[in-house]
Amino acid sequence: MRPLRPAPRGGGGSAGNRDTRRMKLKKQVTVCGGAIFCVAVFSLYLMLDRVQHEPERRQSGVSFPRSQISVLQNRIEQLEQLLEENHQIISHIKDSVLELTENAGGFPGLLTYQGNGSWAIPAGNHPTFLTVLPQDCQFALGNKGHKTDLQMLDVYSLLKFDNLDGGAWKQGFEITYNEHEWDNDPLQVYVVPHSHNDPGWIKTFDKYYQDQTQHILNNMLLKLQEDPKRRFIWAEISFFSKWWDNIDSQKKAAVRRLAASGQLEFVTGGWVMTDEANAHYFAMIDQLIEGHQWMEKNIGVIPKSGWAIDPFGHSSTMSYLLKRANLTSMLIQRVHYSIKKHFSATKSLEFMWRQTWDIDSSTDIFCHLMPFYSYDVPHTCGPDPKICCQFDFRRLPGGRISCPWKIPPKPITSINVAERANLLLDQYRKKSKLYKSKVVLIPVGDDFRYDNALEWDQQFQNYAKLFDYMNSHPELHVQVQFGTLSEYFDAVYKKYGVSPGSRPPTYPVLSGDFFTYADREDHYWSGYFTSRPFYKNLDRALESHLRAAEILYSLALNHARRSGADSKYPISDYSTLTEARRNIGLFQHHDAITGTSKEVVVIDYGIRLFHSLMNLKRVIINAAHFLILWDKNDYRYDQSSLFLHMDDKRQNHDTLPEKVVIKLESLPRYVVVLNPIEQERPCVISVLATSPQVRVTLIDGSTLPTQVSAVWKSPTDMVTDIYQISFVSRLSALGLAVFQLTESFNYRASVKSNVVIYLRNRDVTVSKKEPFSVKILESSTDDFFIENQHMQVWFNGVTGLMETIKRKDDQQKQKVRVEFMWYGTRPFKDKSGAYLFLPDGEAKAYISKQAAITRVTKGPLFSEVVTFYQHFHQIVRLYNLPGVEGLSLDVSIVVDIHDQINRELAMRLSTSIESGDTFYTDLNGFQIQARKYFQKLPLQANFYPMSTMAYIQDDRFRLTLHTAQSLGVSSIRNGQLEVILDRRLMQDDNRGLGQGLKDNKVTCNRFRILLEKRSASNKDSQPVSFPSLLSHITSMHLNHEVLAMPIIPRPQNVPPVRSWHPLATPIPCDFHMLNMRTLQSEVVSAPGLEMALILHRKGFDCGLAAKNLGFNCTTTQGKLSLEGLFQGLDIRSVQPMSLSLLYPTEPFNSSLVSMRPMEISTFRIRLV
Repeated sequence: MRPLRPAPRGGGGSAGNRDTRRMKLKKQVTVCGGAIFCVAVFSLYLMLDRVQHEPERRQSGVSFPRSQISVLQNRIEQLEQLLEENHQIISHIKDSVLELTENAGGFPGLLTYQGNGSWAIPAGNHPTFLTVLPQDCQFALGNKGHKTDLQMLDVYSLLKFDNLDGGAWKQGFEITYNEHEWDNDPLQVYVVPHSHNDPGWIKTFDKYYQDQTQHILNNMLLKLQEDPKRRFIWAEISFFSKWWDNIDSQKKAAVRRLAASGQLEFVTGGWVMTDEANAHYFAMIDQLIEGHQWMEKNIGVIPKSGWAIDPFGHSSTMSYLLKRANLTSMLIQRVHYSIKKHFSATKSLEFMWRQTWDIDSSTDIFCHLMPFYSYDVPHTCGPDPKICCQFDFRRLPGGRISCPWKIPPKPITSINVAERANLLLDQYRKKSKLYKSKVVLIPVGDDFRYDNALEWDQQFQNYAKLFDYMNSHPELHVQVQFGTLSEYFDAVYKKYGVSPGSRPPTYPVLSGDFFTYADREDHYWSGYFTSRPFYKNLDRALESHLRAAEILYSLALNHARRSGADSKYPISDYSTLTEARRNIGLFQHHDAITGTSKEVVVIDYGIRLFHSLMNLKRVIINAAHFLILWDKNDYRYDQSSLFLHMDDKRQNHDTLPEKVVIKLESLPRYVVVLNPIEQERPCVISVLATSPQVRVTLIDGSTLPTQVSAVWKSPTDMVTDIYQISFVSRLSALGLAVFQLTESFNYRASVKSNVVIYLRNRDVTVSKKEPFSVKILESSTDDFFIENQHMQVWFNGVTGLMETIKRKDDQQKQKVRVEFMWYGTRPFKDKSGAYLFLPDGEAKAYISKQAAITRVTKGPLFSEVVTFYQHFHQIVRLYNLPGVEGLSLDVSIVVDIHDQINRELAMRLSTSIESGDTFYTDLNGFQIQARKYFQKLPLQANFYPMSTMAYIQDDRFRLTLHTAQSLGVSSIRNGQLEVILDRRLMQDDNRGLGQGLKDNKVTCNRFRILLEKRSASNKDSQPVSFPSLLSHITSMHLNHEVLAMPIIPRPQNVPPVRSWHPLATPIPCDFHMLNMRTLQSEVVSAPGLEMALILHRKGFDCGLAAKNLGFNCTTTQGKLSLEGLFQGLDIRSVQPMSLSLLYPTEPFNSSLVSMRPMEISTFRIRLV
């Protein structure tokens, strides 16, 4: 590949003018850099002053002269720490000032054609720089993560995980108590009836509703009204809303009365009970808002408590989101049995859950962990399931289900009530001994319970007799009643005299998460982190489309209102958005995105996702059509004839997208490109066209650099008459750019890429077609490389897979070896399935019967290496661009293992990084969690969910694997990262599904590999770690691809169009616009005048920031002015809200938003 050198810029004014501009810019840069430096020095002075004048700490006991020395030592230590932190800041400022100075002469902007057959990076007039305020580095630098009582990594280090037999409570221990413990303070018991309704699992969502859920809710309405003492809790709003649409106004009024009186409580109130491992925080928030908004509009109640009894492990992201939504308490259930035992023994089952990065207690939420194996009745009344099962009155003799312990329940009569009540009370007392308060929670329910009237009578009537007996015998010292979840929590708070959500005295503070879950023996639920990766990838593509559609629709609608064209705009697109929100919400369910449903249910989910993806494309097209028109009077919405179409399409829900081919003629074809991220984006855009003779121009006629590449239908067979046209542009933030493609036979500036094919002695024919140069190497096994201005990437000549990366700023090659591996499953007893990963030992190398074929394409805009094996092919692309796109490797792996039996395909990255046993994974794309590989645990216990990234690091380097779909990841050995790509398993793993995983699709797993240098002074203090700004933006690029939309040719001329730039001022580059969704009006499925603007300020590590991100990146100490943010629109009102918009927060008098690092905030805004 030819090196690209800066070259003189042709035309554009005299050299004298250029020098004058450069001098002015250098002066500005010097002043700006000097100002930043002064601010830093002044900050350091203030810090020193603070240390000098800090009041002396109070000394207890007798004061000795030595205490003065002690105080002095403390001050010196503080000073040393401040100097260390400021060393980082000063060094960062120095880099910024140097960059500004370097770029003052012109930043290497876009590639341009020089006219002599060579390509070069010109000295453009678009200066870009990285300006991070010193104070914005403090968060990562100074964040030592306040030490909590229970840090989950420490808990893991402490525990033996020995799984001793605990007797009646098999996974626990024998519980004893003194009968007089409650004499002066009676035991309070809250029995909470519930029914867990999966929105799809063994049956589809609609089938469950038809067969069971509608009957549960119909009976609930009747049976709760029979006795005001009865209670019931409900979680899944997706089901409740469907039932609501089918009942009359009289029944709706009765529901509202029951909810208002507290007999019926909605817990969490999300659209579903979301999975917490694979779900991305965008979708977790979206389904929460959908549920909460529905509740507010229809029932008029607001949820107070979270209820998550079935997700397979729990993420601290969920606790943060519930806290931001203003819930005060939460409950979780599926946690490793050894942790439950340890927390039970130390009375730590209730705790304040705090984020690892929280520097005060602002993220604390009260959390209750259920102590036993399951949430069914046998495992909720106390430690002995044999006894508890006798109090599940649905299992009375004669019913369809019975007790596995062979002792059935008995109807409660006046004859047996004393004996039964005492037997049950003994369990209640034993359970209460595991908690600090003398208040105990007893859930009574299971999957799809209370679906017939008989069960309501069996449970409520028999329990009422037991309660009456216990409450009428004061010598028992117990007060027992039906209750809701919030009534239980309120009783705990009242017991300690604290307000709801506050920390009761002596209750521990916990940080960390609860992965990876094991319910018994060595059965770790790490398989579902990867199960059915095709749909995990489709989900994320749909989320990106939904976000883009929400933002574009909101802006287009407001521009239409402002220009008086709202009557012509397709308001009906709002119902399309609502349906898409709900389909994505449904898929976040803990049996959907997890890949743990029956095949017929997976198809149902897939069809829903597919239809919403197609419909969201139309919403985006309609908005783009309106926004790019010069004259809005030209806008005509025609449902049958769209103005644009997307450049990719899917045949159905289980196929990969295919690019649409643009037919080129003498008249120009217009292509509109959307950049869905809130930062400027220099990037390569690729489309397919019918001619290699293409001229690509902007709307103003200026020509763009272009690379023409061949399209292949097999490793060695080139497609005729279809060509990949790639061009470079700098896309504005959230903007729409318009390009012209013209067939031009006398145009020579588009460069054809060159191809080298390594056959490695395979007997195959290569089809070569004009105009491409194809070199065939029949037997070569020499190593080869591709490169850009940032790095040189070497590949193994035998395997065709990556071996090393040599950064241009480093003399040494860094080993980054890619290997593929197989995992098998155990040959005996329990085997891997949809949930469980039970391997037959360590992974074995992937060995191919035939040598791989490798195709290397090199061109001025990008180079790529495609290596073909029987079960996968890997595409490694390196963009030849400055900034974000050129600083990482774009990797796609197309996997097809449909012919395998009980095998899982993994990709392993082996490096020379001295990472030891520590690695880092993200939680839900929101935050980073430190992990350790524990030798005392089986291999499958050391795999964790990876939603967007995982990394390993040492003092010198950090290697990050970014991902566009959730997968399971681990670091088995020092310097390694390993990710499971797909799983094909022939059997059920005995967790209720009744099927294996045999419906594998051809799946494209997409990644970015980023190698960053770390500064020596920048050491992470576990467990708190943050990605760099470059890493954050790389992840955004990977998860939010540009969307290309060709304008459909029409008989009449295309009306005048223009590029559209929505932002009047740039958004700080540590801010992410998570969403801007139009809120519903009072009319069903119609858009209101207000929008929910959801912002996330990201925490980042300054010690890895790239020299240049390729765009103007600034941080502002968390400040963003909404006034004047949007071009052509004014802010009428801004109201800060709780996350899901149920609570207004503090009054807001200005449009200046101020956010702390990591904070997610929602604002109700109105534009005019």
